[in-house]
Amino acid sequence: MQDHYHTYEPKNGHGLRHDPISSIVGPRVIGWIGTQDTAGQPNLAPYSFCNIFNYKPALIAFSSVGYKDSVRNAIETGVFTWNLATRPLAEAVNQSSLEQPVNEFELTQLTPLAGQLVAAPRVAQSPVSIECKVTQHFQMTDQHQDALNTWMVIGEVVAVHIDPALIKDGIYHCAAAQPILRGGGPADYYEISDQTLFHMYRPK
Repeated sequence: MQDHYHTYEPKNGHGLRHDPISSIVGPRVIGWIGTQDTAGQPNLAPYSFCNIFNYKPALIAFSSVGYKDSVRNAIETGVFTWNLATRPLAEAVNQSSLEQPVNEFELTQLTPLAGQLVAAPRVAQSPVSIECKVTQHFQMTDQHQDALNTWMVIGEVVAVHIDPALIKDGIYHCAAAQPILRGGGPADYYEISDQTLFHMYRPK
């Protein structure tokens, strides 16, 4: 049966029109990262290399291909915010990915809110924002330990802000927030709904 697979070694190329790996490992949550530089200038950018990596304390990490403003700001100030990227905000999320020296909040006409415990801006229009303090950061390497132009930043969650409309019977309702997910491909995104929900509990 394995003979029917499209098999390749990445070092030799994938042989397809578009690299499939980011689609296979997906769809992925988008970390809409808010930071400010040491002079107080705000920055906002989306990262699909982002996830949560611990429960207590909750740790959120994002990585950037290139030492970009979000990475530099988070490392120099020690803080960042994670803001939920939603379907109604999808165009603004996309606009904020522009790699130009602009104020992304002004560009997208979004409102920055000061963090409660961190000196980094939240997105007022986002229904969920998470404040993080940096615990680790490092440059990533390949299997030969050669440095890559990719940087990982990990932060401990110190404050969470949730629109009460998303909480039902004491449980956060994920689909109600209309989060968007990166599906890989040239421009593929997904949104989730209760129509695709199913329950499966861990075995005891």
